[in-house]
Amino acid sequence: MKIRPAHYAFIRNAFATVPAETITKHRAFIVKEGKAKDIEKRLRWDLAYSLNLSTWLCSNVYDYADDSHIDTALRSIMRELNA
Repeated sequence: MKIRPAHYAFIRNAFATVPAETITKHRAFIVKEGKAKDIEKRLRWDLAYSLNLSTWLCSNVYDYADDSHIDTALRSIMRELNA
């Protein structure tokens, strides 16, 4: 994984603040909406945006990583949190 450990920890800590119920409800919303090709990817990125990580990612991570690297980290974080 290309994301630096300190940055990974920051993102993980932010994701850890989201209640499991919120994740479940948003996943159901995405399914019901029926527009997402990859429901889990949409969920990961929606959570990142809802946590206001966009600006932080632009300032700290995009200098050395791209969306695919960030998505790999988000996928790993979701697995760690059993979300």
